[in-house]
Amino acid sequence: ELVMPAMNLSRQFATLLGWLKALPVELVRVRPVLSTWYASVSMSCGELGGVEPRLRDAERWLNTTADTTGMVVVDEDEFRRVPGMIPLIRAGLALARGDMLETVKNARRVLDLAPEDNLLMLGGAASQLGLAAWTNGDLETACRMTTDGMTNLRLAGHISPAIGSAIVLADIQIEQGCLHEAMTTYGRGLQWATEPGAPVLPGAADMYVGMSALTYEHNDLKTATQHLLTSQALGEFAGLQQNPYRWCAAMARIRVTQGELDGALDLLDQAEQLYVANFSPNVRPIATRKTRVWVAQGRLGEALGWAREQGLSVENELGYLHEFDHITLARVLLSLYQSDRADRSIQEAMGLLERLLKAAEEGRRKGSVIEILVLQSIAYHAQGDLPAALKPLQKALTLAEPEDYVRMFVDEGPSMAQLLLEAASLGIMPDYTGKLIAAFEVEKWKSEDKPDLPPAPPEGHLQSPRPTGERGDGEPLTEPLSQRELEVIRMFKTELSGPEIARELVIALSTVRTHTKSIYNKLNVNNRRAAVKRAAELNLI
Repeated sequence: ELVMPAMNLSRQFATLLGWLKALPVELVRVRPVLSTWYASVSMSCGELGGVEPRLRDAERWLNTTADTTGMVVVDEDEFRRVPGMIPLIRAGLALARGDMLETVKNARRVLDLAPEDNLLMLGGAASQLGLAAWTNGDLETACRMTTDGMTNLRLAGHISPAIGSAIVLADIQIEQGCLHEAMTTYGRGLQWATEPGAPVLPGAADMYVGMSALTYEHNDLKTATQHLLTSQALGEFAGLQQNPYRWCAAMARIRVTQGELDGALDLLDQAEQLYVANFSPNVRPIATRKTRVWVAQGRLGEALGWAREQGLSVENELGYLHEFDHITLARVLLSLYQSDRADRSIQEAMGLLERLLKAAEEGRRKGSVIEILVLQSIAYHAQGDLPAALKPLQKALTLAEPEDYVRMFVDEGPSMAQLLLEAASLGIMPDYTGKLIAAFEVEKWKSEDKPDLPPAPPEGHLQSPRPTGERGDGEPLTEPLSQRELEVIRMFKTELSGPEIARELVIALSTVRTHTKSIYNKLNVNNRRAAVKRAAELNLI
């Protein structure tokens, strides 16, 4: 009983639960402090069924009219904390079961009962109120209470729970569209988890995954990938239970950007298998993220099947917990319209987006507001109404610029690129639109540089070498490459990007693009790697 607080602080829950289960039940029941710890440890290990019986065992000794003969207390200070610990644990139990009313009722009772100097209880109750508010979509209250809880937990010396609170807080800040604040929160949590001279604490790896998501949004894909690799290198003991699935989901987004959609789905399948529920609301389900990849692949039948399985429709009552799902449904309907031009699809998408926008604005969920406005802009543009498309786009840009959103726009593809060009031509936020257009240009070059490996020939069917001087389709090269085109194709053999090739040859980037298109046409290829291979076969390089 005396070592429980220290072992709880070091999160040795499984060991504690093993010890407690080895004790005779009657020995535990006469010890209110031990019963309370038993309930707490059971909940931490996910054994929710064992929580309430142990709390009732502890609670019966608190009745002032009860006979306390036989009660055993070895630490009076810990016994005085029991009245506050019982509702604290009950609040956690209610949170795990999705009962927000009970969570709030018990957490507020803790705040009434806890002494001012008991920072652990105060921090725990505030954190629970923060999680309840987040689940209800009240992000401002969630942010405030989670910040209070995190601060008190750290001051109480409970660094591991404070690190967990930092992850929750950053997630909430991202939902609020406060990306810079979220990055600061992750940085603070990482500092706590990696204090000099101390062992790396669980949660360090999670911070790198969170920072990866933010650097991804800022379009720094190299750093985003490096953060994930650093998280992986820290090992499983540096991550909390949720880190493996969050890692896979974060890497999947990068794979989508690289055009590796099947690889992204493989990672999301892994994430689904690794998913571990905790007290945080699951506001971005893996199944919904997979649906977005299906939409990118044009697999609209499967996307519609997902919507049916989830019971989603444009007539659903909207709520925060399913906001991401409904935004995804709007994406499915929009893609359906772009595929078959059915008026019903676009009308349903527009109506749903309008309702979603109102709900997200009322909840001050800026991250969702920006995405919804972007989709409204694309929807109007798909219908050929450019003036209407530019209105939500300008609003989205105004909200997004202070937080340096980039991928929110670039991931939407050619339609958004065209809209941004139109916005720039009208002088709408020229600095920011210029930055986003430049990001699209880089994306275009990456696409052109992407290797396009041909499928392997069927077993037993070996391809004969192509005669020198013939094109990839077996015909002779009818138009020779110019001297400058030969210089450009030699540069293709390097790892230089388009802008770097332009600087190396002292020509404009647009000239490099013109030569590239000409090279592709003459060699009948569609990417740099294939062009180099074809040129080598023709003895041109």
